[in-house]
Amino acid sequence: MATSFLAAGPVAVVAAAAAGRMPLLPQQASNPDTDPDSQLIAIYKDLAANNLRRAQSRVDALVAAYPNFLLAQLVRGDLLMMHTSPVTGLGTSSKGDRDKLNDLREEAMVRLNSLRERPDPDLVPRALLKLRDDQRFAFVVDTRRSRLYVYQNAHGQIKLMNDYYITQGKLGSNKLKEGDQKTPVGVYYITGRLGRNRLPDFYGAGALPINYPNEWDRVNGRSGSGIWLHGTPSNSYSRPPLASDGCVVLTNPDLLKLFRTVDPGKTPVVISEQVEFVSRKALTIERDAADGLLEEWKRDLESLSTPRFMNNYSTQFKSALGEDLATWSGKHVQMMAGITAISIKLEDVTMFSYPGQKGLIVSTFTQASALGKKHTSQRKRQYWAKEGRNWKIVYEGLL
Repeated sequence: MATSFLAAGPVAVVAAAAAGRMPLLPQQASNPDTDPDSQLIAIYKDLAANNLRRAQSRVDALVAAYPNFLLAQLVRGDLLMMHTSPVTGLGTSSKGDRDKLNDLREEAMVRLNSLRERPDPDLVPRALLKLRDDQRFAFVVDTRRSRLYVYQNAHGQIKLMNDYYITQGKLGSNKLKEGDQKTPVGVYYITGRLGRNRLPDFYGAGALPINYPNEWDRVNGRSGSGIWLHGTPSNSYSRPPLASDGCVVLTNPDLLKLFRTVDPGKTPVVISEQVEFVSRKALTIERDAADGLLEEWKRDLESLSTPRFMNNYSTQFKSALGEDLATWSGKHVQMMAGITAISIKLEDVTMFSYPGQKGLIVSTFTQASALGKKHTSQRKRQYWAKEGRNWKIVYEGLL
């Protein structure tokens, strides 16, 4: 009876994994007791092996542990029906709302595909070019996979620690304006923690606001606000893949795990429509090249040659105040007037390959300047765009 059920949906993914044709992430997929995703996958693997009794035992335990996990309830109903009659598809046993059933089928597909598409631990997200030593973790969201990956940073070496199912905007990603029900694509930072006691039940265990719209969003006319990572209401374990008004929604247990890793103002959230994974060697090559851009910019500033320094900037440049290159350059000349020598150190540098736009790097750093006995320190952010064979700064502002 299990065979017809397996042929009718996403379970073929698990059948292939069980046959050894798809990689599993160590210490997650191999241990079905660690989290609901792994338990659900283990249930389907039991079905792939036609072990109905063990699958029933697992799903009973899963429902007991997470009674508001509707997808698990649906699978349990199908398994109970299998004891007496064939089941031809996920949710066959349910007589509920068709739209809700379709949502649950979509959630099942996304969760099970995570088994097939878990990133190779030897690969890393291309976006994470360079993190500060005190940025202990980085969150990388893949909206196509409805997945959030948690990377740990140890002295510049990043390692995949965990991954979680997420819900995104009802109309997908790449937010452009207020109310479009899309999740933004870009590089953001967690700005704070909001606990359950400060929020309506709709947000579940709490929320982690991000700084949307960021500088690049504003330069490009994108609007909106209130984009958070948050939990689910107490009466539901999870939401369908496309169900928020633009926020990234996790289950409450998963959100609480994120809470323990967050440093507001430091923890980056990189949201992509599809995360690109590369080898560590390839990432190192790109990081060195990006470091070279900043180093050359620093040397050109120290040279006190305005033409040489301004050659780093695009004709499409915009400042944080919306100034064009000519206006901003004039202010720079006035500021540097009378200075005969300057020494600069760049500290606490972060760099990200910007998602959703090829050939764009965002760099943030502290510029420590010594002008004789005078010392200044400024936190800056620059966006570098590739124009032909050259990289040029298209935005610069103070933080």
